Amino acid sequence: MSNRHATLTRRAVLIAAAIAVLPSAGCRSRPTTATQIKLGFLVKHPEESWFQNEWKFAQQCADKYHFQLVKIGATDGEKVLSAIDNLAASGAQGFVICTPDVKLGPAIMAKARTYNMKVFTVDDQFVGPDGKFMDVPYMGISARGIGETVGKALYAEYKRRGWTPKDTAACAVTFDELHTSKERTDGAAAALVAAGFPASRIYRAAEKTTDVPGGFDAATALLSQHPEVKHWLVFSLNDEGVLGAVRAMENRGFGAKDVIGIGIGGSSALPEFDKEKPTGFFATCLISPLRHGYETTEMLYKWVKDGVEPPKDTRTQGIMVTRETCRKVMKEQGLL
Repeated sequence: MSNRHATLTRRAVLIAAAIAVLPSAGCRSRPTTATQIKLGFLVKHPEESWFQNEWKFAQQCADKYHFQLVKIGATDGEKVLSAIDNLAASGAQGFVICTPDVKLGPAIMAKARTYNMKVFTVDDQFVGPDGKFMDVPYMGISARGIGETVGKALYAEYKRRGWTPKDTAACAVTFDELHTSKERTDGAAAALVAAGFPASRIYRAAEKTTDVPGGFDAATALLSQHPEVKHWLVFSLNDEGVLGAVRAMENRGFGAKDVIGIGIGGSSALPEFDKEKPTGFFATCLISPLRHGYETTEMLYKWVKDGVEPPKDTRTQGIMVTRETCRKVMKEQGLL
């Protein structure tokens, strides 16, 4: 073989090898590096601070792993499905979603499958046509567990103060129309009873609205029925219900030394804790969007990049904070 022929042959082999490693023009190659990965994060109420914080923490994850994150507010079913189309057209491989309607689950999954996109649900769990939760990766709050945490904390402080069932009662500000609300208040009541507090001393005060006025009105009616009670334990589905009850009790002369109120959420706790003097609002079980934003995005990223499928059901717990610890914990959670 001549030198010229040998050189041409070597060039042909090199060109063929180079062509062999290029992806086919008609095929979508799986991403192999973070720079090729694009993920969406869809929320139902983009104006709310909870979802804005979820986006913030999701972006921190994207910044760490160097992939592109597309944040989308999708307030109804039409906008959700349109957003999925747009994500797919832009090359996204998956998305995290808090759906505006859990019954959209089947339609969302059908749309995602047509694009071979991975889906991770957060906060609100998809419900299938049979009324059961769908088999889709999910991260959400353990409503019952958070309620139980509140009940245990109430009982611990009740015992620390040396109160007795004879002159102590619990005010449960309830809103049973909402399943998660009932789970929280039922969990708190069950934990109190399990710890030794008499079930007969837990009085339910149903509120018409889940805000401070709703809690105030519910507790005011209850206080009129039980003038014999000297000390009160207070719990509800959120901070606002407890704050409303605390305000109603203040009107009846009950101060911080006679009331132990523990809320859930943390959104309204800081202004109360910042007051010059303590009130009956003793603590709150802080719910942080940190895991809901960061970890969901991280698990989806690893699922897309490395094929590591996330758990089907991940439940988060709250963090109990008081007047003394609230600011410190909120800073640690990236909320201040």
